[in-house]
Amino acid sequence: MLFYDLPQYWPFWELVERLDVPFYLHPRTPLMSQARIYEGHEWMLGPAWAFAQETAVHALRLMASGLFDKHPRLQIILGHMGEGLPYSIWRVDNCNAWGHGTSTQLQGDAQDWVLFPKQFFTSPRRATSELPSLIDAMLEIGSDRIMFSTDWPFENIDHAAIWFDNATISEADRVKIGRTNAIRLFKLEMK
Repeated sequence: MLFYDLPQYWPFWELVERLDVPFYLHPRTPLMSQARIYEGHEWMLGPAWAFAQETAVHALRLMASGLFDKHPRLQIILGHMGEGLPYSIWRVDNCNAWGHGTSTQLQGDAQDWVLFPKQFFTSPRRATSELPSLIDAMLEIGSDRIMFSTDWPFENIDHAAIWFDNATISEADRVKIGRTNAIRLFKLEMK
């Protein structure tokens, strides 16, 4: 398994920053040669669990690699409510404060080195039970870093739109999440 924090990918990140375009770090099922922890529990593969966990590890590696010190304008999108990372900022920071971290890049608070507020956008997965997760993400990383999306083919686009239109959030946050954050990130010219 390869991770994009490895030195051979840094020229790629330099190009992404120079192009000033966001990068979507999307999940995939882990290669079976790398999936020993799922042996006998194949139900955890794919979107049920492995997608989020594998992508979260990948994102954490990027966050701790020093990549964003060298390329501070990079913008990365993580789907599925940030693959659970917005809710783990405190835990990661707290555990590393105990000296469990082995990387010299992990200095200061996770709010500083995890960089969710600065380099990462996320999008919700539409489901009725996702409203508490959406609100939690808004509290952890702010509504300026969340964009509405759907998870087709796992979810219907019209169901997601209805859910979002009726989510109990402020209209200001609904406009940001549903429209203006994407316009800003993708530099869309809207008439």
